[in-house]
Parts: sequence; structure tokens; C-alpha cells
Amino acid sequence: MVTQTKVHLHTLVLLLFVVHLSQPVCVDIPSETNAVVGKPMKLTCIYCLKRDELKSKTWVNWYYKPYEENDIPPEKTHIYKFDIDSPVDLDGPYKGRLRWDGTQDLQDLSISIINVTFNDSGVFECNVIREFVFDSFNPSVSIIKEIKLTVKAEALGDSAAIYSEIMMYLLLVFLTCWLLVEMVYCYRKISKSDEQAQDTATNYLAIPSEQKDNPDAPVTK
Repeated sequence: MVTQTKVHLHTLVLLLFVVHLSQPVCVDIPSETNAVVGKPMKLTCIYCLKRDELKSKTWVNWYYKPYEENDIPPEKTHIYKFDIDSPVDLDGPYKGRLRWDGTQDLQDLSISIINVTFNDSGVFECNVIREFVFDSFNPSVSIIKEIKLTVKAEALGDSAAIYSEIMMYLLLVFLTCWLLVEMVYCYRKISKSDEQAQDTATNYLAIPSEQKDNPDAPVTK
């Protein structure tokens, strides 16, 4: 009986551990590349930290360049930056049209175009520099991500993407319900085992001492 109770307790602890691990984590996903005129558009740039406990300083620079025409190299324009602790909206063609859309832990370093126009078609570049703070030295790493944006007059429905999103949410709901059911089941099994153990102990204490010494002897009235 004690062994069975321990098994149920271990199962409950394991389920709680799985729920803890299901907390949001950083996932490096590509940015959308199709925008619609007059709508907002998020330019996704994610740079996950390998270890959250590392202290680091982060600089982010966003650039824009139009698509190349007539074999003429396009000019790259510095449009936005994040300098260690605050975003900066730079002067230029995108002044007042961009907003910071990243996270506080600076793993998501995205920006959004508030109102897309046809002139936004082109290549957006996310340039990230991280400097890690150690006692003896401060190493730095950098990445560059390009987003080739195409602006359209109307949105085109992507049935496959919608279906995948619906299935993802359904799967999350199913897994959450399954975990709750398993936790309730384990809790009830543990409570029932404790009640049975308590009843057995109570019944044993109620047996006369002579009957305990000679369990084969019949009980006389």
C-alpha cells in the first residue's frame, strides 16, 4: 500500500514538472514577408539567449534598402535602433512610422510598421550585437537577419496557415485538459489509498490483544 502511494506521488510530481516545463520559451521563427497596404506589419527579429542568467548588453540597428533596379545597387538607410536600454526612432523616411515591438528580455527584437505603403517593399535588415559581461572579459557576438518584404493591395488567405494555427490551439487545449485530468486522478488515488491505510490501522487496533496473539483462534461471543 505504501509503495502504491509513493508511485502516485511520483506521478503527480512528474506531471507538475511537465507543467513547469511547458512555460513559454524562446523560439527563433522567421518573419512574415507579405504586407498589406494600410495595415500594420511586424518585422520579426528573434535572437535567443542560450542561457538566461548571462548578463549582456544589446544593441539593435534596423536598416532599409529598396529592391535593386536597373543593376544599380540600392542605398541602405538606417531607420531605427535600440541602444542598450531604450529604442530610438531615427530621422528619415520612417520617422514616426515605426514602433518597438520587442520583449523586455531582449530576445525578441522586432519592430512594426504602423501603416504600410507600397514604398515599403524592399529589404529590411536587423543587425544585433550582444556583449556578455564576465568578470575578466566581455566577449561580443553579432547576427544579421534580412526580411524581404512584399507589399500587396489585398491580403491573400492562406488556408494551410489558418488550419495549422487552429490545430495548434486545439492540441494545446487537449494537452492542458489531459494534464488536469491526470492530476485529479492521481490526487483521488492518493486520497483513497490513505483512507484504506487508515481504515486498516483502525481495524487492527480494534482487534482484542488475544486475537492478535492467536489470529487462528475463533472469536467467541
